[in-house]
Amino acid sequence: MKPIRILIVDDHTLLRSGIKLVLQRHEDFEVVGEAGDGLEGIKRAKQLKPDVVLLDLHMPGIGGLEALRVLVEELPETQVVMLTVSEDAEDLLETLRAGARGYLLKNIDTDFLIESIRRAARKESVLPAQMAHKLAEYMRVEPVAVVSEIKPDKLSPREREIIVMLARGASNKEIANVLGLSESTVKIHVQGIMRKLNIAKRVQAAVYAVEHHLI
Repeated sequence: MKPIRILIVDDHTLLRSGIKLVLQRHEDFEVVGEAGDGLEGIKRAKQLKPDVVLLDLHMPGIGGLEALRVLVEELPETQVVMLTVSEDAEDLLETLRAGARGYLLKNIDTDFLIESIRRAARKESVLPAQMAHKLAEYMRVEPVAVVSEIKPDKLSPREREIIVMLARGASNKEIANVLGLSESTVKIHVQGIMRKLNIAKRVQAAVYAVEHHLI
């Protein structure tokens, strides 16, 4: 299998070097480049067309949010995962709305980072439980636009089980293991949920679950 090609965009040289060293220990990863700000990150991404971009949020000049919007628009096959110190729920929500595949904090452990990159490359959303909780708390106080008008009772019991697990960041494989289903069956259920709710991304399913008090 081809390695997952990764671009690291962060204004801290030491942090980039540390992440690169960690990732290079894994044969299924290839760090194809680095950038120190959003503008350079956009240029490098266009040149290298990585599978995954690890993107810092707050950087001098063109920041992560602006860079994210450009990358999502111009490189739709590249998955962008925010890697930041910000635990602010508004930052989280804004980046998810802008198209980020995931939102990770820089204090996560190495194993979680590795697995998150692999999941992002498979086009699965990644969100630590800590941030999912913050999103839920924020939306209780500051409600955002409803993703779908479909009521939860229109979902089957199995679909409600799955959407709750999606909201907690579980992959199809993890859902299959917990529910005793095949991964292909879970994939069919997820596609059915998205079709029923008229949504296109797993993160939207997470927002729906929070807005309708399923978690």
